[in-house]
Amino acid sequence: MNTDATTRGGAWLNQAGVRPTRQRVALAALLVGDGNDRHVTAESLYDAASETEEKVSLATVYNTLRAFCDAGLLREIVVDGSRSYFDTNMSDHPHFYWEDEARLTDAPAAELKIAQLPDAPDGMEIAKVDVVIRLRKT
Repeated sequence: MNTDATTRGGAWLNQAGVRPTRQRVALAALLVGDGNDRHVTAESLYDAASETEEKVSLATVYNTLRAFCDAGLLREIVVDGSRSYFDTNMSDHPHFYWEDEARLTDAPAAELKIAQLPDAPDGMEIAKVDVVIRLRKT
């Protein structure tokens, strides 16, 4: 892994106060090392990590993704009950889920118009709205 990616990954962790262990820095470098946002599953990140010198277990990847979410570095996007994606773009934006490819990408936020949301039940407030637009070939 190149040193620029590792440096960027370490800085990303430091900004959120996450202890930069060797494995966390390696995973952070894969997530943000090139400066681009991405959507990963735990399995796809594990596969990418397997190609590097820093070997990590799948359990470590899951635990690290959870720690990154808890620190506000990642958003978890649940596509269905069995599949979660982790997004490095923390801004509010919609997603396309490409069903035929099991892939998640950003959708153009400027084109989304939500006219009204239902009132939250008593004693509750709306924390956020996730928009996942499912796509399939015609």
